[in-house]
Amino acid sequence: MIPVSPSRYASAMDWSHSNVTVFDHPLIQHKLGMIRDAQTGHRAFRGLLAEIAGLMVFEATRTFPTIEVDVATPMTRTKVRRLAGTITVVPVLRAGLGMAQGILDVMPEARVGHLGIVRDEHTLRPRAYLERLPKTLGDGPVVLVDPMLATGGSAVAALDTLKKAGAKDLRLMCLVAAPAGVTRVHAQHPDIAIYAAAVDADLNEKGYIVPGLGDAGDRMYGTN
Repeated sequence: MIPVSPSRYASAMDWSHSNVTVFDHPLIQHKLGMIRDAQTGHRAFRGLLAEIAGLMVFEATRTFPTIEVDVATPMTRTKVRRLAGTITVVPVLRAGLGMAQGILDVMPEARVGHLGIVRDEHTLRPRAYLERLPKTLGDGPVVLVDPMLATGGSAVAALDTLKKAGAKDLRLMCLVAAPAGVTRVHAQHPDIAIYAAAVDADLNEKGYIVPGLGDAGDRMYGTN
């Protein structure tokens, strides 16, 4: 299991699974409150989603391995730290694209893979329709991003795919999670660290997170 340590930026004390970090940073919670608001339009929603992801990624990347490199400053030579591997961000389409953009603003050097997974509204089972991943996925850390971790079906399917493609250092970032989704990921992928801005109360009869924030993809693109 990837170790997740509480810090002044994030806390796992509100959730029982040790592989879940729930962020309590005031800026993240402020923006989360705005993005939950049904009156927030699609333009503002996209901006907030990217901003929250950019704030979350600082803690989610804390365990990224680094190497020591010798460089010349304007004054002398010194030792600095640089990331040891190639970073890959993998958004689950389509809503994950909004989070990926916020992460790329912080880590523009990262590669981007794409997974298209849709949930059947009747069976709630995931169905893959697109997979575009770097061939050398195991060369460094991989961050899977999806705003909503509801039933956990899509997340588990995505993690299965990434591991099969060679990913070894994986973590999952979501905006809002439900207990059912966290439990399912924990049961099937206990090695995966989950980072969330909130773990909400429950799922409704349609499998949507409550209180949640609605369909993230529809709200991002104004298709609701």
